[in-house]
Amino acid sequence: MHHRRALSVFLIASSLLTGCQTAPPPAPRPAAFIPLGLGAAYLNTDVIGGTRARAVKMRAAKIRPLSPAAVPAYMADLDRELRQQTAGIGLDVLNLGSSIVIRIPAAFTFDAGSAAVKATTDATLLEIARTVKTRSQTFVDVLAHTDTTGTPEGNKTLSDKRAAAVAAYLAGHGVSKARIASRGLGEAAPLYNPDTTEIEKAANRRIEIRLVPYRG
Repeated sequence: MHHRRALSVFLIASSLLTGCQTAPPPAPRPAAFIPLGLGAAYLNTDVIGGTRARAVKMRAAKIRPLSPAAVPAYMADLDRELRQQTAGIGLDVLNLGSSIVIRIPAAFTFDAGSAAVKATTDATLLEIARTVKTRSQTFVDVLAHTDTTGTPEGNKTLSDKRAAAVAAYLAGHGVSKARIASRGLGEAAPLYNPDTTEIEKAANRRIEIRLVPYRG
């Protein structure tokens, strides 16, 4: 009995150690990261391309809009589900009232200077894609940002490519293309301005997936 108990304790400890080795570490960020940027103009504008044009695509894809009365509960459930999924892995879910933003540090998804989604973060994006897929009564805006290193023109181009890459990833994992639009903002919408430390630069380098209710 004593030997069996000791063996069980050893196996449990080994399992926990293995889990610790494979879990992705939280991305470095400032303590005040979550509240930053909630009032930013770019997050509180119309969806990319305009609601009317996007709604035409949604209707063509036979996606039904939400009734005004259904919107609050629908978005509250989505907010809760996303927070459960992303707890402890260095992502943030920001509730802006009229939309929900999933904010992902770019270090989680891209190598420096690259627009190819990292294989090591595939599982994180896949979980997000699964939830976004099932919550089909939302517009999906993918926004990409850089820090101020490099030229504004080069940063805009890189951010366009990164936003498009994440949009393509979501579409490739079951999110209807009719729901998705992407835009790179380069260094035009920083959380920190200027970004003088590496922590500030890391916060500025980010991907944001904005989910906006598709209303009837």
